[in-house]
Amino acid sequence: MKTNTKQISKFLSLILRHNPGKIGLELDENGWANVGELINKANTQRKQLNIDILKEVVETNDKKRFAFNEDETKIRANQGHSIQVDLEYTPIKPPEFLYHGTVGKFREDIKRNGLLKMNRHHVHLSEERETAMRVGSGRGVPIILTVRSGDMYRKGIEFYQSDNGVWLTDMVAPEYIEFKA
Repeated sequence: MKTNTKQISKFLSLILRHNPGKIGLELDENGWANVGELINKANTQRKQLNIDILKEVVETNDKKRFAFNEDETKIRANQGHSIQVDLEYTPIKPPEFLYHGTVGKFREDIKRNGLLKMNRHHVHLSEERETAMRVGSGRGVPIILTVRSGDMYRKGIEFYQSDNGVWLTDMVAPEYIEFKA
């Protein structure tokens, strides 16, 4: 039987980023879940998880959403949480420009208010336009916003980079966003 890694990835996103209580799982303060406990509790929900399936999802997820600890006894989402966790990020200097993919219906709101983290911990940005294009196309016809992250950094605004390469910041004010096509 072929593993449906996309479906399992969506399930893991729900559990590890937003609602671990849905299966009675507890995350530690840094967002880590015990792998054995996750497998056992997911299987009570008819998810048919095992360590090999988890490894396949971690290794093949195109956005590298999940990570194991060194001995693979714990797993967590790399970013995108709506629940309180401390991912232990250290501020670092970003590239001069970063990109954000969205759709046209949000353009005017972003021009007015900037990029806001909404129900997540951070605004997500990428180093490559292609990645931003892929992210934006998940919600419709994408538009790519260029963020002057170097200017933000020089003004004292902190940036972080998750283990999977996503750039994170608390918000991006409209004056740092270029609204080209």
